[in-house]
Amino acid sequence: MAVKTSTRERVNGRKRVSKPKNLINVPSTLKSLGKGTKSLSSSFFKSYQTVSIFMLSLAILVGLSSFGKAGPIGEFVNNLITWSFGYGVYLFPLLLIYGSAILIRDKDVINTQKVFVGTLWVQIFTSALFHFYIHAEPLSISVGTSALQKSGGFISAFIVYPLNNLLAAEMTHVVLLFGLIISVLYMTDIELKDLIGGVQAIFVYSYRFIFAFYKARREASKINFDLVNSENDEPKEDSKTNVVTLKKEKSKKSVKSEVAEKPKPVKSKAKPSKKKSTNYVLPPLKLLKRGTDVSTSKKLLQQTATDLQNLLKEHGVEAELTKIVPGPTVTRYEIELSPGVKVSKVTSLSHDIAYALATPDVRLLAPIPGRSAIGIEIPNRQRRLVSLGDVLSSSDAQKLDHPLNVGLGLDISGSPRLMNLSELPHVLIAGQTGAGKSSCINSIVTSLLMRTNPDEVKMVMVDPKRVELGQYNNVPHLLTKVITNPKKAVDALSWAVSEMDRRYDLLADGQVRDINGYHEKYDAGLLDTDKFDRFPFIVVCIDELNDLMMVAGREVESAIVRLAQMARAIGIHLVVATQRPSVDVITGVMKANIPSRLAFSVASTTDSRVILDQSGAEKLIGLGDMLIVTASNPRLERIQGAWVTEGEIKDVVSWVKSQKEAEYNPAVIEEQKSTAVQNNEDLGEDEELIKTATELVVRSQLGSTSMLQRKLRVGFARAGRLMDILESQGIVGPSEGSKAREVLITVEEFETDSLSSIEDDVSEDLIEPEKAIVEEVSDSDDDDNWYEE
Repeated sequence: MAVKTSTRERVNGRKRVSKPKNLINVPSTLKSLGKGTKSLSSSFFKSYQTVSIFMLSLAILVGLSSFGKAGPIGEFVNNLITWSFGYGVYLFPLLLIYGSAILIRDKDVINTQKVFVGTLWVQIFTSALFHFYIHAEPLSISVGTSALQKSGGFISAFIVYPLNNLLAAEMTHVVLLFGLIISVLYMTDIELKDLIGGVQAIFVYSYRFIFAFYKARREASKINFDLVNSENDEPKEDSKTNVVTLKKEKSKKSVKSEVAEKPKPVKSKAKPSKKKSTNYVLPPLKLLKRGTDVSTSKKLLQQTATDLQNLLKEHGVEAELTKIVPGPTVTRYEIELSPGVKVSKVTSLSHDIAYALATPDVRLLAPIPGRSAIGIEIPNRQRRLVSLGDVLSSSDAQKLDHPLNVGLGLDISGSPRLMNLSELPHVLIAGQTGAGKSSCINSIVTSLLMRTNPDEVKMVMVDPKRVELGQYNNVPHLLTKVITNPKKAVDALSWAVSEMDRRYDLLADGQVRDINGYHEKYDAGLLDTDKFDRFPFIVVCIDELNDLMMVAGREVESAIVRLAQMARAIGIHLVVATQRPSVDVITGVMKANIPSRLAFSVASTTDSRVILDQSGAEKLIGLGDMLIVTASNPRLERIQGAWVTEGEIKDVVSWVKSQKEAEYNPAVIEEQKSTAVQNNEDLGEDEELIKTATELVVRSQLGSTSMLQRKLRVGFARAGRLMDILESQGIVGPSEGSKAREVLITVEEFETDSLSSIEDDVSEDLIEPEKAIVEEVSDSDDDDNWYEE
């Protein structure tokens, strides 16, 4: 029996109507179409590059279509935008270009959809304001296309005309203005206070510019007016009368000067140095360029802070962000830990923080000295170039008047950082190649040239590399040319030690304790200028200590240590730099006497401990990023070093050379007596043993310590002392590592010197008995008549 099918079936006792399968489900189709459109728009706005290129292309198309240069499509676009915004078509390309620039500049923190939509809203409200101002009564939509295109367009009329009918004209103006402000804030994604601050800055700078321009015009007009008056008011007299008036004026001036100089005859002796300083003109600050400011995005800082807090929460660290300190190179995020959280939990997360924030390295201050907070220093994505002109032109630098104040750079908060060499009083600079040591020395030297005259500060420069400091030759501040020979550098250090001793003798005779008291007493005329001189400050700059230590390590170390111990009071200061921070170059005695150190980027924690006695320099990011510790402030301080270009150095050097010629002191590089080995008695060696060692070395022409040890049967230490004595006597050259020393005397010269010394001894032996006989005869009773016999 066939069963009749029907569209109605019973399912669980209920009737169900089967739907035909060939019909289209319109709601689901529309829903899926909406989803596709939404996903397409979201993918379009997801890429800032796509939106920025689209906006830039649209701006070009609208701009060309306004002049009829874009074809039929351009004509259609121009008609559409003109119909919508009227004369606002000329503003629309500029807004599109600005929006595209915002997307490219703030690509990491900006919302592309907000920029695009915000640009349209700014265009709408700008056209509406234009439509409101161009007519006394706003036009309605019914006036026609041609009239609306010559004002703000149909969209503006659709907004302004109803508002003007519902509200008064003044209220309509306020609503449109606030709408424009909100659109700008929405488009640029900035806060209202920042917008107000920007507008205020524009008004302030405009006022200052107008005031300065008006002041300059007024001063220029005064100067020209005075010149015209002086030229017109000059009496037309002959040359004889002019000569008479000049003589009279000179005689009056001479009488006044004589009267003024009579009461102070003592001080006149101390005035020549002051006259030199008054004739010397310091270089102007305009020779140094200013650095460019890099705007710091607050949104980016807030986003980084949020990522940092989320990272700490993920690792179980409860902390609160208390402060953000943006600097020229790094930004410090300061956090405070919750009670019961250990500091070690944060210090162990340095690599995780660097990985999460995609930064090369992170430095932790756990805790910040003197505060219950931890500092996390993260490098900026855009570093600010700090110029020496920014530091020296700051108000802090202008307040300082001590001649040894030099510019270093900007600290982590962006404030200028200067240091006084007399307070350090010596500084050790170390770091790997390219970290910024030579740039730091150039900043120090250029600061001294910019702020001091040659009578106040003198310099001795040692540059074994021959390429860093040679540009300062013939500068009047130098005591001698830039020294490139390591042996001459040893002589210069020995001269500095002897100059220190001479100055201490003058301080003792003048009954003063330091150079400042000596200068005050000298300038007051209380010291005799025939016996005392007004000695200047001396800064000794050594660009590479490693080369000097390889040639004459003992003499260099002893001279540096003695200067570091005693030279502060008499105004001699050391600036020593090296790119090899190892214990054989920077010895313990040297570090103990030079407490101020500047550390640039180094390769390892060991190198950082050699320089700073603690880690931290291995976390620096190079290019002038430094850590400084001084005798007065043993806590580490991070500074971005100032940069001075070669062109700026040349300009400053040329200015200084034009003011005064260099006067070198030849005694600086003259060969000095060795301070390490002065005589044989100090070492406790026998003269016969020294003569034997000399003969062995000269006849064998081999300056070897092991050879003396074998031949003389002495220990290695004693053989080494003998070799040092021979070096001090000029018989052998300096040590060359594992190689034998060079013998400087030939066998013929040695034999000639030996014969001459024997003849001198024999002649002295013959003369002494004759002297004895003469003395005996002269002491006799008949000493008045002995010559007659």
